[in-house]
Amino acid sequence: MRVMTTKDPAPPQTRVPPPVRPPVPPPPRWAVRAAHVAAWSTVPSGVWRVALVLGVPVGVMEREEFLASFPDNSPLLALGYVLLLGAVAEAASYLTFGLVRPWGEVVPRWIPLLGGRPVNTSLAVLAASLGALTVTVLWWVLFFGGLLTAPSPDPGISAGEALFVAAYAPLLLWGPLLAAVTWSYHRRTHPVRAVPEPRR
Repeated sequence: MRVMTTKDPAPPQTRVPPPVRPPVPPPPRWAVRAAHVAAWSTVPSGVWRVALVLGVPVGVMEREEFLASFPDNSPLLALGYVLLLGAVAEAASYLTFGLVRPWGEVVPRWIPLLGGRPVNTSLAVLAASLGALTVTVLWWVLFFGGLLTAPSPDPGISAGEALFVAAYAPLLLWGPLLAAVTWSYHRRTHPVRAVPEPRR
């Protein structure tokens, strides 16, 4: 005679949900303002270049002198070049908003394949830090550093040169402000964890 024994059914396999990311605090007001200034810092120089191609007197360079660097002195190629250059610079500076907006924490849903996924904040901090270093070196050292060390045939500064400096000077703010906003974003998305005190 066999004794029938019953066994408890195997517990169903349960999936451990992924850890929930703690809510990110809102950005401070100063970081939001700094992001706006950084995003708009590329606009005046872009307008200056477009004015140059369109023949508006800018005082530093003549339109024909600028067009001479393009095949057949083509104004269409020159206009396309300055528009593309301006679009790239403004798009890059616009990304600063991602450090103070929700789409810097969660990918917008309209983006294919990635929409709705959390942003890799460590990668975002790295990219923004490299960007801040790059534009700081580009404008502070290479561009304006070159202007200050270049020999000037005329003493003083003309009205055209003042207009040129006024158009390009905001670019000096881009790198430092991007670095400051990146630091704020890092602090918000990577909070410092308290170290537990050792037991006595």
